[in-house]
Amino acid sequence: MSLESEMDGRLGIVDGADGTFYVDPDEETLAEMKKRQEEDLSRKQLLLTLKGKENVTLDGQKVMLYANIGNIKDLATVIQNDAGGIGLFRSEFIYLEKEDFPTEEEQFQIYRQVAQTMAGKRVIIRTLDIGADKQCDYFHMEHEENPALGCRAIRICLTRPEIFKTQLRALFRASAFGKIAIMYPMITSVQEVRKIKEIVEEVKAELTSQGVEFGNPEQGIMIETPAAAIISDDLAKEVDFFSIGTNDLSQYTMAIDRQNPQLDLFFDPHHPAVLRMISLVMENAHKAGIWAGICGELGADQSLTKEFLAMGVDELSVSPGSILSLRKIILETNVTDYKAGKEC
Repeated sequence: MSLESEMDGRLGIVDGADGTFYVDPDEETLAEMKKRQEEDLSRKQLLLTLKGKENVTLDGQKVMLYANIGNIKDLATVIQNDAGGIGLFRSEFIYLEKEDFPTEEEQFQIYRQVAQTMAGKRVIIRTLDIGADKQCDYFHMEHEENPALGCRAIRICLTRPEIFKTQLRALFRASAFGKIAIMYPMITSVQEVRKIKEIVEEVKAELTSQGVEFGNPEQGIMIETPAAAIISDDLAKEVDFFSIGTNDLSQYTMAIDRQNPQLDLFFDPHHPAVLRMISLVMENAHKAGIWAGICGELGADQSLTKEFLAMGVDELSVSPGSILSLRKIILETNVTDYKAGKEC
């Protein structure tokens, strides 16, 4: 007897929380699953009432809640979940989905569509972040023993400026059609940022000489290495904003490969060293008068939301489905009281 014929007509339930599949569940299990389903629907209906509300704590601290996306297909869920903007558009997926380098025009059309769809809301586009766990054959990159510490992200852009310039031209052109901001990944030094600025000025000069219209986008960097976190006071003088990539920051701080499941036992995203670095970055950003947010997985960790608010986080960028849940916590939190409680 085939598995299909054996299962045909039998009652099955999937627990969406942990992926468990129950076949012919007993009455107790069935009742529990129905109860959880009803509770989940009630939570979702409650969250829908939060649409359109400002992200302000009980004591008046405002936070920007943005969405992380990988392509333009995600825009519908961004709007559906009432995101205030896009905090991370992973532009590398434009490259990963093609068999050859995307042209300036191809990229421009995508960036412009995102900017226009978001209708004046901030759209932060991360420049090419190929390398490490995201490989692209047509880049013809040499084999590396440890690609996470190798030629990736901004290192590719600065050593292969022709690729970088093509993307920058598309981004600056698209910035004339909406509130685009540009974010550079894997920064470790002030020198890298200054080199980026030189290339940006070259691109702007080229566009100007060609009579091509472009805007004046904000330019920021990702803080995802301990080096960047430690010198964030110096980096803050060079850019318009910080966005903390907690996935890589955690990996590099704890010297743990987050792609290796054998090390899960040792990986602690709540490690005090990681949280202290995040706090330091927030402090240094505000001293320099720029804003700072979080776009890594920790941004959606609801057990840390109040802690991030206490640090003074300006923005949290998460998957679209997490936005309303975070808004609920923000609206119910008194940051002053939370800080006072920690000091007791």
